[in-house]
Amino acid sequence: MRSLQSSRKKLHAFRDATKSEKRKKRGAPSDSTRPDAEAPGQQTRRESLREYARWLWPYRLRLIVVFVLALVTSVLTLALPLATKFIIDTTLPETIRSRGEKMSELFFVCGGMILLILISQSVDTIRQYLMAVLNAKVIFRLRQKLFDRFLRLPLSVLSDLKSGGIVSRLSQDTDKVTGLVQMALVTPGVASLRVVLTVVVLFVLSWQMALLATLMIPPIVFINVIWIQRVRPIYRAMAHDREEIDARVTETFGGIRVVRGFQRERREQRQYAVSHHTVIRKKLLAEKLQLVVSSGWGFLIPGASLVIVGFGSYLVIEGRGTVGDIVAFQMYAMMLLHPVSMIVNSYSSTQQALAAMERVFDILRRPIEKPDVPDARETPCPVDEITFDSVGFEYREGLSVLENISLSVPAGSVVALVGPSGGGKTTLTDLVARFYDPTSGAILVNGVDLRDLRLASYRSRLAIVPQEVFLFDGSVRENISYGKRHATNSEIVDAARRANAHEFIERLPETYDTVIGERGIKLSGGQRQRLSIARAILADPEILILDEATSNLDTESEQLIQASLADLFASRTTFVIAHRLSTVTHADMIVVMDGGCVVEIGKHDALMGAGGLYRDMVERQQSFAAGGAGSGF
Repeated sequence: MRSLQSSRKKLHAFRDATKSEKRKKRGAPSDSTRPDAEAPGQQTRRESLREYARWLWPYRLRLIVVFVLALVTSVLTLALPLATKFIIDTTLPETIRSRGEKMSELFFVCGGMILLILISQSVDTIRQYLMAVLNAKVIFRLRQKLFDRFLRLPLSVLSDLKSGGIVSRLSQDTDKVTGLVQMALVTPGVASLRVVLTVVVLFVLSWQMALLATLMIPPIVFINVIWIQRVRPIYRAMAHDREEIDARVTETFGGIRVVRGFQRERREQRQYAVSHHTVIRKKLLAEKLQLVVSSGWGFLIPGASLVIVGFGSYLVIEGRGTVGDIVAFQMYAMMLLHPVSMIVNSYSSTQQALAAMERVFDILRRPIEKPDVPDARETPCPVDEITFDSVGFEYREGLSVLENISLSVPAGSVVALVGPSGGGKTTLTDLVARFYDPTSGAILVNGVDLRDLRLASYRSRLAIVPQEVFLFDGSVRENISYGKRHATNSEIVDAARRANAHEFIERLPETYDTVIGERGIKLSGGQRQRLSIARAILADPEILILDEATSNLDTESEQLIQASLADLFASRTTFVIAHRLSTVTHADMIVVMDGGCVVEIGKHDALMGAGGLYRDMVERQQSFAAGGAGSGF
């Protein structure tokens, strides 16, 4: 294992890598800069934007209402500086009007402004609520569609994505994509509208002072762009570091027995501390840059105000302006700062949202698992025969896993798949379950190619008890009835009895309503396996696949379950994968596989008499058991 770097060295390495990346971006020529070339990433982004526009099309009227309300709010907001100018220039100066008339005018103007502020805030609140509703509708629809697509993606795609990639797309990426409406359309649109209206009003009042006010915009943009370019890589690196820390924590406590068994607590503690300290150093670096930007703002705002006051005073002295103009310009100048900053910041957020959008729509564009062919038919009922016609399979091109498998399995047969590890037994049952399709040959059900049957129709006739049992964080009852959601209590109990699970369930604190925890962590391995068998029994399938289903059971429980499964096998076609060969001696057909090929087929007695690989495996296991070395192959 590599020696741990200090957090200081990690920070220096990060800064060097960032500088090197910037130099490469400045110096490396790119074909995408040519006018006649378009990078594949740009094409993908445009395609994703078009898809996103189609997603938003049903909500176009709501978006129009949001922009109209934003326009109303912006116009009403602009009235406050004008009212202030009116009070200073008209109400306050000495005139022939009486004190009472001035007070009436002051109360009238102030009351009107209070009313406008209330209306403006109410309209803006309605706009924000409508935007929140729009975001909620889009995110719900998008997340549901994405989850549905994940459920139907091929297993090979899901294994490449891993659980972390799936969760991040369903949570973080969809949140960012939903915020794209706000960040890419609403925020810059409303901010730009406010900037334009403010500048127009400034030029109407005084073009000279308007020029001074608009001169603030380039420095604001420059400061924000520099801030974004410098800080964005830091925050991105911090997010990546936190992901690694979280993953390491999950891994550490998932293997806490190994950690303690090898006395690695100190190392794990030090690695956790160094990783967190690295994040803190990066955060302090970002804070330092933030202080530099803040000092720039601290100089710009008072400096701009001083220039406006100074030049405005000059205009007042020359008789080309009023005190109200100076105050109004001060207020309008401040009103320019926030929307300009919003426009620049929205650009950065939009880039992150666009990257998330590409990740989301990349999943939505992927084809689902085994889409039904146009003329797909329902699965024949009953299933009379399953035939393997010269079946071959490759997970990757050129890497053969199964070769020329030919079998004929009559309905109701118990087929035992045995052989050395890596022989292709599980892969063959994956083809039966149609998790994958053969790369050569075909699997036929009553003479019909499995690929010509509706997948949902076929899977409804199938149940699987996997080697690695998976139970959900729910009650015992919910886990047993997972394949038959409307099962009665008597049916659930009967399935548990037949799987030899009823007795231990009755000893649980709340019997069938006991919550068993994530992956059934509150149960032993044998108990989890028996619940998995009960789940398959309750589903009452025509085709049953048992992948070493009794491997986690003690000898007594295994014998009881084998006896109870005999009735289950009698009425359905069953494929059993077993390394403990004593459990398959009564199978109707024993298929011996080695190296992806079928090397022997027959019943137990015939195979023992043939003196081949099967007999060698049986005798080896018997000698291990007699010598105390345990059983299993």
